[in-house]
Amino acid sequence: MTLQRVQRALAIFVGLFVLYTAATGPFEGLIQRALFLALVTCLGFALFPLGAGRPWRPAGLVVDLALCAVSVAACGYVVVNYDAIMTTLPWATTLDKTLTVGLVLAVLELGRRTVGLIFPVLVLLGLGYALFGNYLSGPLRHRGFDTAFVTETIFLGDLGIWGMLTGVAATVIAAFVLFGALLLHTGGGQAFMDLAMRLGGRQPGGAAKIATIASGLFGMISGSAVANVATTGNFTIPMMIRLGYPRPFAAAVEAVASTGGQIAPPIMGAAAFVMAEILGVPYLTIIVAAILPAVLFYFSVFMTVHFVALRRGLAILPDDEMPTWTSILAPRRVLPILSALGGLGIGIWMGRSISTSAFYGIIGLLIAFVATETGRLSIRQMAEKLFNGLEDAGKGLVIIGVLLAGAQVLVSMINLTGIGVTLSSLIVNIAGDSVVLVALIVGAVCFIMGMGLPTTAAYVLVAAVLAPAMTAVGVDPLAAHLFVFYFATISVITPPVCVAVFVGAGIAGTNWLPAAGEAVRLGAVTYIVPFLLLLYPGMLLGGGPLDILEAVAAGLVLVLAVPALLSGAQLFGRKIFDVAIYVVVIALAIYPQPVTPFLALAILVAAHFSGRVQRRTLA
Repeated sequence: MTLQRVQRALAIFVGLFVLYTAATGPFEGLIQRALFLALVTCLGFALFPLGAGRPWRPAGLVVDLALCAVSVAACGYVVVNYDAIMTTLPWATTLDKTLTVGLVLAVLELGRRTVGLIFPVLVLLGLGYALFGNYLSGPLRHRGFDTAFVTETIFLGDLGIWGMLTGVAATVIAAFVLFGALLLHTGGGQAFMDLAMRLGGRQPGGAAKIATIASGLFGMISGSAVANVATTGNFTIPMMIRLGYPRPFAAAVEAVASTGGQIAPPIMGAAAFVMAEILGVPYLTIIVAAILPAVLFYFSVFMTVHFVALRRGLAILPDDEMPTWTSILAPRRVLPILSALGGLGIGIWMGRSISTSAFYGIIGLLIAFVATETGRLSIRQMAEKLFNGLEDAGKGLVIIGVLLAGAQVLVSMINLTGIGVTLSSLIVNIAGDSVVLVALIVGAVCFIMGMGLPTTAAYVLVAAVLAPAMTAVGVDPLAAHLFVFYFATISVITPPVCVAVFVGAGIAGTNWLPAAGEAVRLGAVTYIVPFLLLLYPGMLLGGGPLDILEAVAAGLVLVLAVPALLSGAQLFGRKIFDVAIYVVVIALAIYPQPVTPFLALAILVAAHFSGRVQRRTLA
């Protein structure tokens, strides 16, 4: 009980720190980042104790306290010596090296406890390469760096652990995580679920469509596909199983829909903010460019579920479980959401920073929440909901803060050694000037590098190493970054390390392998959409109206034809003929000529209506 109180108190304190700095503006760069990292590491060791429930827990407690102490000491050292670090070029002392080693070990150990071994091993490989890469031969060899120089890079400046990624986590991402947590705890979560049930419940495959809509809505404000599966999946997966849906299918629907939330604006698993910083473009540019691919993704999942439901005869949601429109549109459900989005929009329109705009959204949310719940809930009950939101935000920031701090260490080593440029040159040398071949190689490597990593960490890793290879052959930087982001993201549903599927299969009580097969089929269009970013400039809502129409036409063909092909949907009832039509229109859609997307769409629509008339005539 004592540990739970400590966890709750620390989590709420982290939430209040984020709220305060969003309202008043962050502290100086390194001070804000150091304070944030100190708080999330302390909370992390409380949330993920070493040896919990084991006889050797006392030894684990000693390790936790030691790592927590060295983290606080290292962060406090940076706060106290901020002026000297930023205005001079400090030489690394023995104390600096000791604090650096302790802080990096603490961050990596928390990374191991939260997401497994893959992430800390990658960071250690990066550090090892920086220290010992001069002993290699060939193009991977570099001039070598001693421990003092590596310490100065990581700890005594704003390029290492205190760099841009940690800064984004400590400000913008933290503010939006708090915004999302408070929105869900003040009624937004139930509103999203009820809306999903009403919109999808009465259609073929209603429960699966509910999961698709609900997970998409939750995922748009969530920072983790895996957390989204664990949250919404505990409701949607048992519902699908209860209505007779196959367990692997139920797990796959939830995993794919939750993953799609990571590529959907406005937060995109927190990667939108990081991408804006890396590219040096406005945040709105990122979310506008991501709108059409996200719509195509969810439309494709929706259509796949529809075709599978028709073929398998999947059940709809019973009437007695369907929420009424009156309850969905009740002021206490709608006003907090509208006020939150309104406050956010006003802040952006006024030109405020993104974190300040998130604070405006929180203020709008709180005003509407108090106004609509006064008289219905006591002050204590309302306060409890708000504290629960602060607690969830604090806990959610542990993984984000730790992973981005660790990723920043890795990125600093990549930049220091030049390995990113070297690998990009190797890829270009292998593929030549072929954009498609470079994209295929980069996509395959993104799958491997993104396996087992959360969305933001996976994106940071592939963006640092692989995006330059694409820009080197003439790909637009924004398209290149979205390309690697999508492939790194969908690695969570791609075997063999498909962590979102693992969680969904665990909830469904089924083997993960058939669930992974279903997930790949449900998310098939997602493997194609990134290539459309390269083939059709209008996919980013750029260029002229004709460019956008071409991209929309090509996307529509794919989200209709690919699910129909994989689900065995009939056109004329002759399998070979139907498959041939689907293959032809898919090929036309991905052949970037001015007329081909419209021709493909016309053929698909004509075939659909002709087949429908033929089936009616035969009937």
